[in-house]
Amino acid sequence: MSLEYAIEYPCEMRRRYDEATLRALGRTGSLISRIVADAVEGARTPSEESVQFATRLALDVERAEEVSIFCRENCLNDIRSDLCLSRESARNGAPVEPIACLGRITYPIEARFERFLADRLQLICDTESSENWPQLLHVLLDSESPFDGEATKELRRVTTAEGLRFFELRVPIQLARSASRLSTDNVFDLLAGFATTDDGASGYHRELPPQALIAYSEFLEGLLLKDLGEAERDRLESTGVTYAQYVRFTCAIRTAESLGVRLLLD
Repeated sequence: MSLEYAIEYPCEMRRRYDEATLRALGRTGSLISRIVADAVEGARTPSEESVQFATRLALDVERAEEVSIFCRENCLNDIRSDLCLSRESARNGAPVEPIACLGRITYPIEARFERFLADRLQLICDTESSENWPQLLHVLLDSESPFDGEATKELRRVTTAEGLRFFELRVPIQLARSASRLSTDNVFDLLAGFATTDDGASGYHRELPPQALIAYSEFLEGLLLKDLGEAERDRLESTGVTYAQYVRFTCAIRTAESLGVRLLLD
């Protein structure tokens, strides 16, 4: 269970496969990569179910590898931004993504990451003048903000039949002082983007349009990366996977911005 996203990069593979098919191939390639990585590292012997799964999807695995090879040989210089998408995808447990223009944030969102996000946002509000706040922070604090937190609030209530949840925390973290009208529910509503302009024809139902990408990258880079050294980032990534996944998401936003294309979400 994950939030999946795609940089809508116009390449030969997107002419050969529609977005829904490419997304399915990316999901298959990521799952197989995890199984193989666990086996190579000795972390986990592949179960009989895993072997049967890989066998059933042999054709899809072959096609996913075809796309991955094309990606490595033709697209990576464009898809890898100066923040280096490929490096982020391989750090400390973040999902391996054979197709570089695709990515995912796995659920549940870890409680430690949500607390980190709230602390960083509170720090900006408490220590920086409002003139220096990211544009999206002004949007969040506006009384007419569309990001009212209701969609995320509904997700917090969900527990699947398998016992899976979207968020580890059952209630959001409330901010204080000048940000007292905000909670982390508002932030996650913001990060979910907007309804697609193509009525879901791409197979994705949310998007970050090109005109919003600069504001989103500024906001997330300020929260996740600003003034954090390599050692501190390593520490954050070693305690879970959500931080590293959102850093990669930030890289994808910056890359989509540089290419002038949408970032698709679902």
